[in-house]
Amino acid sequence: MTNLKGQNVLITGGASGVGHAMAVAFAEAGANPHVVDVDQAALDACPTAWGKSCFDVTDEAAITALYADLGEVHILCANAGTSGPTAPVEDISLNDWRACTAVNLDAAFLFAKHAASGMKARGAGSITITSSTAGLHGYSNRSPYCASKWAVIGLAKTLALELGPYGARANAICPGSVSGPRMDGVIAREAATKGVAEADVRVGYTSGVALRTFIEGADVANMAIFLASDQGRYITGQALSVDGYIVNPEA
Repeated sequence: MTNLKGQNVLITGGASGVGHAMAVAFAEAGANPHVVDVDQAALDACPTAWGKSCFDVTDEAAITALYADLGEVHILCANAGTSGPTAPVEDISLNDWRACTAVNLDAAFLFAKHAASGMKARGAGSITITSSTAGLHGYSNRSPYCASKWAVIGLAKTLALELGPYGARANAICPGSVSGPRMDGVIAREAATKGVAEADVRVGYTSGVALRTFIEGADVANMAIFLASDQGRYITGQALSVDGYIVNPEA
């Protein structure tokens, strides 16, 4: 097992889904996870040994205060995200566009911005941003989500260039369809938009994947652990897919 004993890990969107799986994996590797989430009930259900903060991940004042309280953050997993609206681009309001990009892109920028100086000063650190295979392909009816997930890859690559001379690294993980309530909601909304059965949408997703299945949150967490560990010490500026190999994103 990878040993990250004593490493302080900050995980946004960490009370459920992929973020929760990351926190579990980091704790098992000996690290000290601190999770940020807007859902207090989900935070309350997390292990008592974890650090927990409840606030909107786009609130820079709250982020600044959190970093001041935490001290050293050795590993940042900027994972918080939202699916955004499911509709043709002409039917998406500017407010809905901004609400999606604020969580998916602005929050990743803010958390990385406040982590960077400490990592530079220590000469070490790892930032992992959760993008998506939607950051590698286009998806109909998901323009704000896709745009934000493409953008965070550019952010990760730029962070890698800025932090690299100081010994810190930055990467993006691009998960495919992750089993769970969030993906169930995506499928339900897509089925409603297209006027088809949810089962047909689900089959469409899996039929475009080489392994013919969705992935689990733990699969994404395993990649996050690898990237933060010494085994991944020369991996930076990359967008790494964990998707079962999506051959046709709109099968």
